[in-house]
Amino acid sequence: MPTTSSLRSRPDLCPGVLRPWSADDGALVRLRLVGGRLAPESLAALRDVSGEYGDGDIHLTRRANLQLRGLPTRAGDLLPDVVRSIEATGLLPSRTHELVRNVMVSPQTALSGGRADLRPVAAELDALLCGTPRLARLPGRFLFVLDDGRGDLVTRPTDLGLVALDATSAQLRVGSTGWGPVVELASAARALTDLALRFLDERGDGPRAPWHVDEVARPLVAPRPPEAATAVTCPALPFGSVGGGEHVAAPGGVVDSALARLLVGHDRELVVTPWRGVLVPSEEAR
Repeated sequence: MPTTSSLRSRPDLCPGVLRPWSADDGALVRLRLVGGRLAPESLAALRDVSGEYGDGDIHLTRRANLQLRGLPTRAGDLLPDVVRSIEATGLLPSRTHELVRNVMVSPQTALSGGRADLRPVAAELDALLCGTPRLARLPGRFLFVLDDGRGDLVTRPTDLGLVALDATSAQLRVGSTGWGPVVELASAARALTDLALRFLDERGDGPRAPWHVDEVARPLVAPRPPEAATAVTCPALPFGSVGGGEHVAAPGGVVDSALARLLVGHDRELVVTPWRGVLVPSEEAR
């Protein structure tokens, strides 16, 4: 039976600021948030961009990223003024690597529960992704998923990731069902980027090259059994008052001007969640 990748005849077309997707209402662009983290001032600036150039709303994705719709283009590219305005929000830190900054993290990490604070791991992973020129070749659908041990993301399909076993160690995820070695959290970001480079070696080039780890012919590492601690799971974060703050729903995945105004009224870093909501940390959890 042919693999999914063998049926493809083109690279992935995931949208970004420098690779907008043409839709009936104008261009759609996606802005990657590492771990969903979003400064209120960046949200406020993006709201203004959408109000001036787009449909006026900010759209949330199931990977805890942001999208703008209805943007003007010329010859398939965003107008330069729009690109500069988006860049000024601070949400386009790398033009070369914008499409590969796909890093999901347990939204409540360091705020409530979990076995480890994964924010430093995610920040280092993002820095290594953006600082390694060759990793700009990763497909735009390639995804890292980091679960802090509470089990909220452990069942998510992924290319590479980890599950924290305790405050200092984690087991690597290699593909959606595969497991790799146990590593120290201090070295986890480097281990993940090394595996991403190995994936590029295995996938090759051309329009039929695999998009995902599950599609490559050979395993990236010798398969390992999952550690017992990785079996913990928990349901999606409910809306309302939760550990560490308030999970605010964005109906239909849309942050309209009224909801944006409410969210930017806080002086705390926000966390966009994979359930199309925004976690507003409490004062005590800061």
